[in-house]
Amino acid sequence: MNLLRAAATVSSYTLLSRVTGLIRDVLIARAFGAGSITDAFWVAFRIPNLLRRLFAEGAFAQAFVPILGETKSTRTTEEARVLLDRVASLLTFVLIGVTLVGIIAAPLVVSAMGSGLRGADRASDFDAAVWMTRVMFPYITCMSLVAFASGVLNTWRHFAVPAITPVLLNLSMIAASIFLAPRLETPIYALAIGVVIGGVAQLAVQFAALARLGLKPRISFRLKTAWADPTVKRIMRQMLPATVGVSVAQLSLLINTNIATWLAPGSVTWLSFADRLMEFPTALLGAALSTVLLPSLSQAHAAGRKEDYSALLDWGLRLTLLLGLPAGLGLALMSEGLVSTLFHYGAFNAADVAQTRMAVIAYAVGLLGLLAVKILAPGFYARQDIRTPVKIALAVLVATQCLNLIFVPYLHHAGLALSIGLGACINALALLTGLRRRGVYVPSKGWGTFFMKLLVALAVMGTALAGANTFIDWLAMQQHAWLRVGLLLAMVSGAGVVYFGVLFTLGFRPNQFKKGGTPLV
Repeated sequence: MNLLRAAATVSSYTLLSRVTGLIRDVLIARAFGAGSITDAFWVAFRIPNLLRRLFAEGAFAQAFVPILGETKSTRTTEEARVLLDRVASLLTFVLIGVTLVGIIAAPLVVSAMGSGLRGADRASDFDAAVWMTRVMFPYITCMSLVAFASGVLNTWRHFAVPAITPVLLNLSMIAASIFLAPRLETPIYALAIGVVIGGVAQLAVQFAALARLGLKPRISFRLKTAWADPTVKRIMRQMLPATVGVSVAQLSLLINTNIATWLAPGSVTWLSFADRLMEFPTALLGAALSTVLLPSLSQAHAAGRKEDYSALLDWGLRLTLLLGLPAGLGLALMSEGLVSTLFHYGAFNAADVAQTRMAVIAYAVGLLGLLAVKILAPGFYARQDIRTPVKIALAVLVATQCLNLIFVPYLHHAGLALSIGLGACINALALLTGLRRRGVYVPSKGWGTFFMKLLVALAVMGTALAGANTFIDWLAMQQHAWLRVGLLLAMVSGAGVVYFGVLFTLGFRPNQFKKGGTPLV
């Protein structure tokens, strides 16, 4: 399979998901602004998202996908189906238990996630966060099973359905904010209801896709038999260090969210909207490449193709720099235009734009690190080495919190974003060093020339954007939404033309990345 085409497929569907997610957030900003009640929603929404990343997309995916890829390559289809049945059965019952505990213990969970909401003057915000947390906890079960289905579909090289189903969550929340919110005494509760409906919809679509492939798992109560399966035990053993590793990253998010609840009201919301803008490059590039690389790396490792393994990582890193560097520079230089055009309406005022813009710039500083981690970490996971990334993640957690001590007193909520980005850069550098020392990744020739060409193109693009910005007052165009949209699209398109035009002049050709220096996988 042509990996560039596969990554482009995932990116195109992910783009649709991110666009609908952006529309969702624009509607939320316009209707609710950035204040204490929106902070309560984002705190509540981060709780199921945190556990989803921990149990599903994080630890489970890292342990499950490489072993499933190995099983697919070395065993019969029927043996693979039996493994799917047993893993799905265990996962389902564990998730139901976690969900029930979460619903009961919601006040404690919210206190841990957003202790700043416990103040006497924010009692109503705390109660709202608890209510929405309880409503959204079943979303964890849905999305963990969706992650299971996505792992299976990606391993069988069916990337489109897992990439496009997040659109359903966004559409559900959009519908809830438009049609349900006006009918509720507390309108923002509609968003929590929309989250659950969106989770159920994603699960239905993914399992329908598995059924078409004859891979839909048969949930069974024979949990002892499932637990006794040696391959299932291998997955569980791999999940333990993976859980620790992912927990470290999520603990950092928990700490940062908690800190944000103690800052000015609206801080959690400003960070959430800035994070939404960061999700465009991290999902379109980082997540897309990670999705297609992990199964390919796992199969290359199982077949003992060391040179192909290294070439796959080299291809991913080059593509990350090619697209990640201009994305980070563009986000920083166009931060005011992006935030104003997307959110500066209704209850979201100019002060909110300024605060969100600061967070966007801070995130942009560490964008390359955030992207590179998604390429380098699978280099360990595919070899079923999860302990090394865990050790690195523990060190990065300490480093991130030390950075918080330095930046937050001066930059407030933007300091939290900057610490996350710089921590990701430290993480990526440590992962790269580990792969190089093990001889797993050997850079191909031409990196120096490649990097110098990128620097020239970035300098020209940055100069053009900075010059264009001096002629535009984004805030003054609040009443001319479509004019702002047109100008923003023109600047983004123009920046892309300038960047790739300079690269083309310097000898870059797109077909150099079709195979990425690797055999077709």
